[in-house]
Amino acid sequence: MTAQAPIAPALSYGRLIPVTVHFDDLDALGLLHNARYPLMVERAWVRLWQDQGFGFEGDWAAAGDACNAVKELRITYEAPVTRPGGHAVHLWLERLGTTGLTYGFRFCSPDGATTYARGTRVLVRLDPATLRPAPWSEEFRAAGRALLRPSDG
Repeated sequence: MTAQAPIAPALSYGRLIPVTVHFDDLDALGLLHNARYPLMVERAWVRLWQDQGFGFEGDWAAAGDACNAVKELRITYEAPVTRPGGHAVHLWLERLGTTGLTYGFRFCSPDGATTYARGTRVLVRLDPATLRPAPWSEEFRAAGRALLRPSDG
């Protein structure tokens, strides 16, 4: 198993999470397949939240804030990724509500300077017994507030 690069602050807000594009992530034209971008963003978020003590280990009742579902995903592709290797995902929260949140992301170069794709995703925290919206814990909200994008950012 290879060591993961450390999570580092990105720009003036959010976090920059290293990700790796593998050869088999490329399509027949040698471009990162469009379906791989959301997958790599998801993996980056999982890493960020796990590093902060939030994660899913197979039991939805015990998952707490990790028991959530995607309500909406929007993505815009700005430039093609044309080779495997190191890249990054810049992550931040746009909105943190009582039962939902909207996060922003950029799939970018390792230093965050070049943007290949950007988007937002809306998540809803679920009660594991009813699968209805449930409030985020105060611990999760505190961690989320640290990821909120400044209104002028």
